[in-house]
Formats: sequence, C-alpha cells, structure tokens
Amino acid sequence: MNAEQIDQVRRFNRTVTERVGVLHDNYLGRDRPVGEARLLWEIGEREQDVRGLRERLGLDSGYVSRLLRALEADGLVTVEPHPRDRRVRTVRLTGAGRAERGLLDERSDRLAGSLLKPLNTAQRARLVAAMAEVDRLLTASTVALATVDPGHPDAEYCLCSYFTELQERFDTGFDPARSLLPDAGGLRPPRGLFLVARVHGEPVGCAGLKLPPGAPAEIKRMWVAPAARGLGLGRRFLAELEELAAGEGRTVLRLDTNKALDAAIGLYRSCGFQEVPAFNDEPYAHHWFEKRIGRDA
Repeated sequence: MNAEQIDQVRRFNRTVTERVGVLHDNYLGRDRPVGEARLLWEIGEREQDVRGLRERLGLDSGYVSRLLRALEADGLVTVEPHPRDRRVRTVRLTGAGRAERGLLDERSDRLAGSLLKPLNTAQRARLVAAMAEVDRLLTASTVALATVDPGHPDAEYCLCSYFTELQERFDTGFDPARSLLPDAGGLRPPRGLFLVARVHGEPVGCAGLKLPPGAPAEIKRMWVAPAARGLGLGRRFLAELEELAAGEGRTVLRLDTNKALDAAIGLYRSCGFQEVPAFNDEPYAHHWFEKRIGRDA
C-alpha cells in the first residue's frame, strides 16, 4: 500500500461517517449514540452471550459493559448470568428494547433511502454494487488466522463441516477413517500445525500443515465455509502455510486433491503449484501438486 491509497481510505471514511450520521450523539434522531443503537440491533430477538457480542463487534469488554449499563438503565435490556455458568453474562431485549429496535430499523431504512433518492437508476445500481464490494473487502480484512490445537472446538467444527461437504461432493462419499490422515492429531507440533480462520470470533475456515521428518511439507484439510468464499481466504491460507513451511526449513510444499474440487485445483495452479505424479496412496486423490518454496523457489 502507498500514501495515495491511505489518503483515499481516510477520505472514504470521512465521507461515510458524515453521510450516515455517526458524528452526532443522537443517532437517527434518538437519544442515544451509534454504539448503543448498534448494540441493540446486534442483540436482536434472541438472548445473546455478551462475550460473543463483544467479539463480533470487535469492542473491548469495558466499553461494551458501559453501553449495556446505559441500555439497562433505560429499561431496554436485561443482563443476567447464564443459568448453567454464572461466569458467562447474557443479554436480551425487553419489550421497550424491541420497540426501540423496531423504530431504529424504520429510521435506518429511511436513511438508506435518503442516500439513494438523489441518484438516478444507473447511479443507484453503481452505488449498491460498490457498497457490496466494499463490504466484501472489509470483511476480508477482518479475517484473523490463528494456530490452534486440532482438538479445539473451532477446529473440530471446521473439520466436521469439511468432512460433511466432501461427503456430499465426492462421487464415492467421504470417510475420514479411510483417508491418509484419519487423526487430526497428526497436525500437532512437532509433526505439524493447524490454522483456523475466524471472522468476528466465528470460525470460517481451516488448514493444516504436515511436517514429516526428512520429507516435504504437506497441506492437509484446507476448507473455507461457503459464506466466506470469495474473500481470498484460500489464497491467504496457502501463502501462510508456505511461509510457515519455509520457516521450518522445508523447500518443497505438497498437496493432493479430488477431481470434484475444481475451484481448489484452479487456485493451486494459480498459486504456483505444479501437477506431479502421485506421491502417496490417498484413496480420495486424483491430482497431486508440488511447489518449490523458500530460497530454492
């Protein structure tokens, strides 16, 4: 990125904050700032875990607590310990809170309409399409990768979702017990590692790196949730795993894949992987790839 790009991002931020009214303490004409209004909207119709809300919005616990105290003082929410774990706080809207949220929804619709009304039909289509693209790219910038134990609940969720998808997509179905890596524990240090991608604290993808002694590194169990596809996460996983493998002194990175995963095959080729003869007996593989990495690349 360069100075011109930074200036454009800042100019965009100033335009948006001014146009949507977040500079005022009374957001949408109500007697509350945008932080409180957004929290009401996020709580919605169901009881919510306060920690989950905080992670979803990327806010620190002290600020969320202050927002909740203000909403509670106005009779809009109730905050209580979870009945099965008093260390966990939950929040739900009161009747007054639901009415306030409904009013905020109506005014938000009117604000959105006021942005579109001065434009002609073609301009409206351009603006909405541009907003969708900005939303997609900003979401991509919030994805966080972390190394976790394969037994972590988020890792298990991703692997279960991955296996379910393969079962549906493969002509033969998919039984993880028949695969060459039946136990994800093979992706624990020092034999490997496992990455999980999260958006607002929610797992949306995973990828493993196998590090067998005296052999090339190998990518295993890479999956991206359907809702997170198109964010460049697969490419980001590959780049991260390549860097990690090179950091372990490996000069070759391998992977195998099934013929049904045509989008993945295209991704591997575009990232510099070359198809090679089979290097293992993986029963679900039809294609094998390698890439030179590190200083030997």
